[in-house]
Amino acid sequence: MNTDKVALEGMEFYAYHGFYEEERKIGNRFTVDLEVTTNFDQAAKKDDLSGTVDYVQLYEIVKSSMATPAKLLEKLGQEIIDGVFERFASVSEVKVSVAKHNPPFGGICAKSKVTLERTRS
Repeated sequence: MNTDKVALEGMEFYAYHGFYEEERKIGNRFTVDLEVTTNFDQAAKKDDLSGTVDYVQLYEIVKSSMATPAKLLEKLGQEIIDGVFERFASVSEVKVSVAKHNPPFGGICAKSKVTLERTRS
């Protein structure tokens, strides 16, 4: 089993996600980290992008998911995972973390974060 990884770390978005309606109106800053497991053998041997996962396309999957308001970070994470598995047949595992900066619950907290890890079934 290959453990080759492609990762995008610290992707930042201003988006309109949150359980409370006010959060979905005023928006907030979010950070997304994404890691996918694939097989780099062909890319490493042939220096050819078609033998790996194009991180520009990964970014577009995340950007698209972040553009559609959701109540829960868990839903966003699952949408990103579903998009990666749909677009890249070579990906065997996906790990994604979605963080909301300064969550609105009346205390000091830099960010709230969920992390989802899925293996292709």
